[in-house]
Amino acid sequence: MRGLALFGAMLCASFALNSATTVDAADTGKVATVGGTTITRAQLDEHVRPKMIEIENQKYDTLREGLDELVAEELFKQEAAARKVKPDELMKTEVMDKAGQPDDAEIQKLFDDNKDELQGQTLEQVKPQIVQYLSQGKIAERREAFLKELKAKYKTTSTLRPPLIEVATAGRPEKGAGAKAPVTIVMFSDYQCPFCKRGEDVIDQVMKTYGDKVRLVFRDFPLPMHPNARPAAEAANCANAQGKFWDYHAKLFANQSKLDESDLKTYAKDLGLDEAKFAKCLSDKPYKAAIDKDVEDGSKVGVNGTPAFFINGRMLSGAQPFEKFKEVIDDELAAKSVKAS
Repeated sequence: MRGLALFGAMLCASFALNSATTVDAADTGKVATVGGTTITRAQLDEHVRPKMIEIENQKYDTLREGLDELVAEELFKQEAAARKVKPDELMKTEVMDKAGQPDDAEIQKLFDDNKDELQGQTLEQVKPQIVQYLSQGKIAERREAFLKELKAKYKTTSTLRPPLIEVATAGRPEKGAGAKAPVTIVMFSDYQCPFCKRGEDVIDQVMKTYGDKVRLVFRDFPLPMHPNARPAAEAANCANAQGKFWDYHAKLFANQSKLDESDLKTYAKDLGLDEAKFAKCLSDKPYKAAIDKDVEDGSKVGVNGTPAFFINGRMLSGAQPFEKFKEVIDDELAAKSVKAS
């Protein structure tokens, strides 16, 4: 295995583009003609918008990473000077020496949690990669904790902001505190996507942690590579019509390997839905247009994989850990002068 890629694998989605980075809407003059047909700048802008969003996202990520590196370097430099040591010595004593090593229980748990994806490999075969992965995580965690201490000691601020876009909720299924919540998360997801299932677990943690401060809106984004994703999305919408969306939604993610039509009907029965109405809904596909709209809207704001999350218009791409959500949500709550807990 290449460094246990399964632990870090994420499908990518892109940041949305805010008005400050789009081309002037007034610039709608023609840019080409084909026979008697004119192609306008507005048409061109709309056509390349997802690609421009991706470029803007990459630009912001590069700037943010660079800024983080410069800030960390300066913090270590100032603290090292205060202690009269070299930055490398400070790194060793405060990070490397304090990070610790993974114990047997941690190694076993990570192996057990990912056994299905290891294709029959034994613990002994993958133990070196697991130890390396966990050790790197501990070092990164300790480094972040130490940097947080230093930022409190040496007042640190940043005015660099991510690109934003308004992502419509489109009347889709939601839960949480509703429109009054200071933070809205719009989630584009696929019921057959394994990374989406991991994202679900993190979202559950987010909802439990932040309670009425967060509103969650679900939008479908079934990927063409997943043949059962769209039927599952249609089934979830049929369950929504009977007031059981989130229960059915949870059933689907809990049974990702069983999403055939017979399975979808079994879950409806298990949840006490009207089976005849559900079967007719599944057959008639009345929510096809709504699902198509979700995919279209997602594509327009740069979603090209799942899961994709927009937190008050700020994108988190892929199955990110809870800490990444916490970082963005706490930042948004602080901007609205709302306490995180």
